[in-house]
Amino acid sequence: MSDQNTPFVVSALKYRPQVFEDVVGQSAITSTLSNAIEQNHLAQALLFCGPRGVGKTTCARILAKMINRKNITGTLNENEDFAFNIFELDAASNNSVDDIRNLTDQIRIPPQIGNFKVYIIDEVHMLSQAAFNAFLKTLEEPPKHCIFILATTEKHKIIPTILSRCQIFDFKRITVGDVKSYLKKVADDQSVDASDDALHVIAQKADGAMRDALSIFDRVVSFSGKELTLQAVTENLNVLDYDIYFKTTDAIIKNDIPSLLMTFDAVLDQGFDGQHYIRGLASHFRDLLICQATATQILLEAGEQTKQKYLAQSKAIDQSFLLQGIDLANSCDLKYKGSQNQRLLVELCLMQLASITFSDEKKKQQS
Repeated sequence: MSDQNTPFVVSALKYRPQVFEDVVGQSAITSTLSNAIEQNHLAQALLFCGPRGVGKTTCARILAKMINRKNITGTLNENEDFAFNIFELDAASNNSVDDIRNLTDQIRIPPQIGNFKVYIIDEVHMLSQAAFNAFLKTLEEPPKHCIFILATTEKHKIIPTILSRCQIFDFKRITVGDVKSYLKKVADDQSVDASDDALHVIAQKADGAMRDALSIFDRVVSFSGKELTLQAVTENLNVLDYDIYFKTTDAIIKNDIPSLLMTFDAVLDQGFDGQHYIRGLASHFRDLLICQATATQILLEAGEQTKQKYLAQSKAIDQSFLLQGIDLANSCDLKYKGSQNQRLLVELCLMQLASITFSDEKKKQQS
């Protein structure tokens, strides 16, 4: 049978972790939960909070399966998922008092198999005030056969009386390096030839959310096929390529104002606004600055090929210029929203940047 007859499964579902060892970037939490199950020290109410797409619901489902696998007597069946013992409630669409009352009615009934019934309440911050109050009594005195796992992206919206009854786990954003490594495994599994720089841009765009990274990866693979290049990624995601900033910086060093203005015009033609461009330039100067000292090079987040370009360009620029450049670009960024002529503001900034080294050249020629 050909692959065409096989239904497409999005990577976020296909590669959803089934065990704690597969969860990326949350090792402190997964280790704590594993140890709590091993030592029988698991609280009856847990709160998983953190940004979207970092593994809260996934960890809740893995934990729900493991709780009963650990506590079942006799033969341990690793393939048993205890689905009948796991109840998921989406608080975004089931946030009324009646929904919580229905839940508390179910809670009284002990499990038919396994030792625990596990209730996963997603987006718990969406519960109404009355629903929170109705749920509070259950959390105060939960039946011994029940464990509650609450998940939320907005911990500050949950009332303190609920928070005080939960063991809280704060999930963190997944680092660019961890996301990139995982995307590399996914690319290899799908026989996609992906460049390091391309995966790095996807990881940066995902902003610490693995689910977003996998969704972006699917989209770019659909666009470019089995070969994933930096150019294909930047085109599809509509992000400014690193090369634009390397080209801009080279023109600034050469005091080439016409070339600078034409580069900026090309950026505007691609649909980017001036603020996006000037912010990127300030970040580019910052990255060049940290490349100038061996100790700080570790702070540079870029793919391998791009990293070499940064190291090469950083050697051709004085530190004093970069400090002035960051200051000018940052000042332009701050003034942008209030400016009546935003294009002229950015162009003026570029001309001022080109003039920094021009005045230095003049001084050298005169002396």
